[in-house]
Amino acid sequence: MFKNTPAMGWNSWNTFGANINEEVVLTAAEKMVELGLPAYGYEYIVIDDCWSLRERDGDGRLVADPEKFPHGMKYVADKIHALGLKFGMYSCAGTLTCAQYPGSYEHEFIDAETFASWGVDYLKYDYCFHSTSTPGHLSYKRMGIALANCGRDILFSNCSWGADDTKIWIKETGAHSFRSTGDIFDSWKSIKDLALSQMKVMEYNGVGCFNDMDMLVVGMHGSGNVGRGGCTRDEYFTHFALWCMMSSTLMIGCDFTRMTEEDKAILTNRDLIRINQDGKGSQPFFLRRMEKNVRLSNDDPYFYNNYPEDVVMLAKFLDDGKIAISITNFTDGKASLWQANFNTESVGVPESSGRTLKMRNVETGEETVVKNGIFLERLLEPHQTKVYIAEVVKK
Repeated sequence: MFKNTPAMGWNSWNTFGANINEEVVLTAAEKMVELGLPAYGYEYIVIDDCWSLRERDGDGRLVADPEKFPHGMKYVADKIHALGLKFGMYSCAGTLTCAQYPGSYEHEFIDAETFASWGVDYLKYDYCFHSTSTPGHLSYKRMGIALANCGRDILFSNCSWGADDTKIWIKETGAHSFRSTGDIFDSWKSIKDLALSQMKVMEYNGVGCFNDMDMLVVGMHGSGNVGRGGCTRDEYFTHFALWCMMSSTLMIGCDFTRMTEEDKAILTNRDLIRINQDGKGSQPFFLRRMEKNVRLSNDDPYFYNNYPEDVVMLAKFLDDGKIAISITNFTDGKASLWQANFNTESVGVPESSGRTLKMRNVETGEETVVKNGIFLERLLEPHQTKVYIAEVVKK
């Protein structure tokens, strides 16, 4: 049975797009093991769109493209399982997938049985070319119940991009995660836009069904299928930190053969992964009274002019009584302590309690004990995030 925490692994789409084949997938699996990533929780190797023939066979079954996968999908699955990893695949709730291969609409049970016979452990289920007469919640319930009766534990990863108000009904379908965003690209603008958009739906995330903010672009450096100029080291760290704080699925999207040590250090930060994989699964919350001042649009009713725009502080209670705290500077200028500060009372620790917070920076290990009930972040560079594990201590 799969873990009841956000899934972690690798997906082929961000780097390879349609250019996938048996060698690419198995090389990724071998490299993931060689890099030691399973020790940090990464376990799924997921093939995205473009893996099948353009038509089903005479029995109505999906067929792996024999040029791309000459030994078939059962062979690929067995190889991946032999490495101690899990195998994921892609289909779609429409008549066609996004790349116009056969979708699973009205073939849910036969496809679920096919995936099970191949040894699939994870199904990403997209929403292109979906029925205009069948509501989204019914399309996903069809596949949800088909997977539940296929004879194998297959993690159900919804990818309906938030359409049809996904967040409201997704837990009804048995899905383990839900996409509520459009596609990510390897650029700061894409990371920022996706992160800010998801701060309006944080309350729908949690144990049982985790928000999937799309695959990670850490380590892409402008290359690959979704490369759009790349990001700085601080921007990649902000990306990973916020995906962890917001309990998103963590699917690496870069080419492992080109991953740098700096990229790996971000993706294997044990504190950030611990925050993401926390067993309690508490939703994060804004630290300041009106922190929904984040300007998502010019008419956002939560915007308050007396707080700086786009300096966002989140906190999340962890299952050992500690608190994860992130401070992100979304602006293009430096942020000072006047923009980045919070009262300990905002996490339930007022001065009158006789307690305060001991803050440990997850990158540097530096510890700070908060004085006088207020934490001051002295300086944040543009697009930088600092993350702390806070422990409640007596004064």
